[in-house]
Amino acid sequence: MARERTSEDFVRPLRRLLVGLLVLVCLLLFVVWRIDSPRVERLRADVIDAVVPRLDWMMAPVTGIIALGQDFRSYQRIHEQNLELRREIQQLSVWREAALRLEQENAKLRDLNNVSLVPQLTYITGTVMADSGSPFRQSVLLNVGRRDGITDGWPTMDGLGLVGRVSGVGQSTSRVILLTDSSSRIPVSVEPSGQKAILTGDNSFYPLLDFLEDRDAVRPGDRVVTAGDGQLFPAGLLVGRVALGTDGRLRLRLAADYEQLEFVRVLRSPLVEAIADTGGLIVPTAGIAPLPPVPGDPDFIGPPPPPSVLAGSSAAPATPEPGGD
Repeated sequence: MARERTSEDFVRPLRRLLVGLLVLVCLLLFVVWRIDSPRVERLRADVIDAVVPRLDWMMAPVTGIIALGQDFRSYQRIHEQNLELRREIQQLSVWREAALRLEQENAKLRDLNNVSLVPQLTYITGTVMADSGSPFRQSVLLNVGRRDGITDGWPTMDGLGLVGRVSGVGQSTSRVILLTDSSSRIPVSVEPSGQKAILTGDNSFYPLLDFLEDRDAVRPGDRVVTAGDGQLFPAGLLVGRVALGTDGRLRLRLAADYEQLEFVRVLRSPLVEAIADTGGLIVPTAGIAPLPPVPGDPDFIGPPPPPSVLAGSSAAPATPEPGGD
């Protein structure tokens, strides 16, 4: 039985014929292109003039793909450079922060070196190790202690103003009670009026000015220094300036920068007396008469007895009764 012919049977010979013709044309063109003749040269020129302008349009997709590949490689290089620049910027940012921190530390140290203090006072500069501030206690811990000669009660300052006093000394550390602590009470003097007051901490950044002699003589902005009363602090140390609180009470805007308290100067104050006996009372004894003994003291004898008692208790000779031997 004969097989029916399909379209593939007609297309296959035609395809072979076209391929053969294409190969033949290519060979002819190659041969003709190699012939060195004026006529062939003119033919080649005419073919080039006719074909080359159309080749640009035909090669546009290929040119675009090549340009796209070049752009992709260029973008890749740009991306790598961008990552490298970002890493450099990050490193520079770290160096910049370090430089700013060193600049601030140097500025504070310069301030510490340029502060005008009482000539008799020397000092030790310590670094704040920890801030134990809380709603009920305001204090900081320094990296200087008993080995550095720190004594309880010495005043402390930053580059400009009074910070507080030493309260607790260890071998290599010491604790400073800030002026804002609720247990802090120091005598101060308001300038230029000369009014005396007590600076009272209340765990806020603006401690109170209490016990003013004449409140009307004090104005916001007046300078406040230590009074030196009671030999607690040397006189003349800058504390801050007067400010009016929202509650209508006079408060103090401290000169010390509590928000950036990094370096603290501990003043060796010769006025602070060392307390060896915590249960004793330190008072001058010269010119003061001793107090009389009171009941309960070992030296208390009591008032002398009346004469009748003394007469009755005397050892008198016994009188013989009548009729005795």
